[in-house]
Amino acid sequence: MNPEVYEKYEIIDAHSHIFPDKIADTATDSIGHFYDMPMNNRGFSEKLIEAGSRIGVKKYLVCSTATSPRQTNNINHFIAQECEKHKCFYGFGTTHADSEDLEADIEQIISLGLHGVKLHPDFQKFNADSPEAFRIYELMEGRLPLLIHCGDARYDYSAPFRIKSIHDNFPKLQILAAHLGGYQQWDEAEKTLAGLENVRFDVSSSLAFITPERAAALVRKYGIENCFFGSDFPMWSHEDELMRFLKLGFTEKENQMILADNFKAFLGLEV
Repeated sequence: MNPEVYEKYEIIDAHSHIFPDKIADTATDSIGHFYDMPMNNRGFSEKLIEAGSRIGVKKYLVCSTATSPRQTNNINHFIAQECEKHKCFYGFGTTHADSEDLEADIEQIISLGLHGVKLHPDFQKFNADSPEAFRIYELMEGRLPLLIHCGDARYDYSAPFRIKSIHDNFPKLQILAAHLGGYQQWDEAEKTLAGLENVRFDVSSSLAFITPERAAALVRKYGIENCFFGSDFPMWSHEDELMRFLKLGFTEKENQMILADNFKAFLGLEV
């Protein structure tokens, strides 16, 4: 990609995954098997920075998901350590609906200086609006934002109607609904989630599957100010994702909002 294309913008990757070195290859392969598609990269921190630097990414939201409650403590410490090592990282911790001490998990995330909580109900195998999950949101509301995987045609753990249920029950919870609100369920997401207060969206793992016209219309329906750029690393190439994004036809001001400014506002960072 011509450097002039992206050097005019500040870019933040608002959705990326990293894993400890000893399990990064295995974890990356597991994601590939889950979605039955090849991974573009491997989930190492250094690989993320290297990949993002090709388009001039300055900051990254990094996260990982606890597929069982016993993983939560180690993952949160790992994310915090990587954020200390790499000042370009903004870390989101994780927990699990089956955790024996959700309050301790949320307090740990706050004490470690992490910026939010990432949940992936499809991986973690719980309904996003289950009573157990509601306990997580009760502890988070007004304290931490939620990044949540949304949508999959194979399951309804994280279907858009469940995300709306979270919003309706916890209206002050800041929600970042990944994948334009519903991976493979974009029509349902548009009907269900557009116009909800305190719900934001990232464009990750979406632009490769829908036309630029459809994606642009969906972003406008949600509101330019409510949408963030994200790569879903290690799944996709940063260069390919930025090229897809720039084909949506927004103005330079709108591009800058989605590429960085909206995320800064979401986390209360200096714009």
